[in-house]
Amino acid sequence: MFIADFHIHSKYSRATSKEMDIEHLVRWAKLKGIDLLGTGDWTHHLWLEELKNKLEPLNNGLFIYQGVRFILTTEVNNIYFKYGRNRRIHNLIFAPSFRVVDEVNSVLSSYGNLAADGRPTLGLGSAELARIVFDICPDCFLVPAHAWTPWFGLFGSQTGFDKIEECFDKETPNIYALETGLSSDPAMNWRWSELDRFALISNSDAHSPNRLGREANVFDCKMDYYEIIDALKKKDNRRFLSTIEFFPQEGKYHFDGHRNCNICFSPRNISL
Repeated sequence: MFIADFHIHSKYSRATSKEMDIEHLVRWAKLKGIDLLGTGDWTHHLWLEELKNKLEPLNNGLFIYQGVRFILTTEVNNIYFKYGRNRRIHNLIFAPSFRVVDEVNSVLSSYGNLAADGRPTLGLGSAELARIVFDICPDCFLVPAHAWTPWFGLFGSQTGFDKIEECFDKETPNIYALETGLSSDPAMNWRWSELDRFALISNSDAHSPNRLGREANVFDCKMDYYEIIDALKKKDNRRFLSTIEFFPQEGKYHFDGHRNCNICFSPRNISL
């Protein structure tokens, strides 16, 4: 059994600690009991260079540094216009090798400045992003990040969609998992039966090393890129056991309301 935190950032992302480097990440992963850590930010050339120089490949789609295993993940910010509205959706991309990462970066560099931020802004839709990634490598994995965040989530009230099909079009069958985000947990997502087909993962989205593992995923399978992805695709509860959850009521977007009207709604008082 092992604990995995897939979604983190590096020191090259905005509003992150300068200690978000490999050495500090490994130190805190060991303190927190995290066995597998996402790299984050492999679209950024400086961070990618550091990853290539320090991580040792394990021939199973994973990498290792000083006893901590890593999986190649990154988050991108898709900004585009669709169905009469501006959309801002964050998506996580998993890749099995640096070769694939290089190919994806080569194409994505046509849609935005990858060097501007560890989480780059891309002028293309989520469906097109998915098509590009899967055309390059079918073994890649794409997950809508913090799906309920108002401004950057798939179902966000400000820039999101009402259905996953509206976001991903023909690529929807290739989306197997959603990230719940700090302001929701699986039980809240289970209230909507449309999400029953998706594996629900949770990650820290850490911007500083001590935030690692505040949300994470628990697996009981070989620590192997392809088996982990297969467990998520099949929603296999014998291999993907559970998630570790932050208290959602403490999340930034858990409550709703309107400050000028002096109204605050708790999820307890909202029925679907």
